[in-house]
Amino acid sequence: MEWEITVHKNYIEIVTHGVADEKSSLKMAHAITDAMRSNRTTKALVDHRGLEAVTGHIIDIYERPRVFKIIGVLLGIKIAEVIKPEHQKHFTFLETVCVNQGFQFSIFHEKDPALKWLLA
Repeated sequence: MEWEITVHKNYIEIVTHGVADEKSSLKMAHAITDAMRSNRTTKALVDHRGLEAVTGHIIDIYERPRVFKIIGVLLGIKIAEVIKPEHQKHFTFLETVCVNQGFQFSIFHEKDPALKWLLA
């Protein structure tokens, strides 16, 4: 998976494309953490609509919040992810796991509602 990060006034935006796997997702999480710190923001919009496929195992998703904490993602952050409907199952589970671990994390199918939630 590849991504581009754009800095906006109140949030950062990440646009992805390619195939999302565990390794690239963790690299992206590091990049997001660094961008949030250097731009002093706690909000991120991740647009995954350019993904061709999402791979990984349930245990990878289940461990993701723990890994986020290890790499320094603070619980005070807010992440909105925009996804394709065909990736719903994968991201719904990730959303549930993240919310259960105290993260403000929500998935959407369109950018406008995601931004509205993110910036509220």
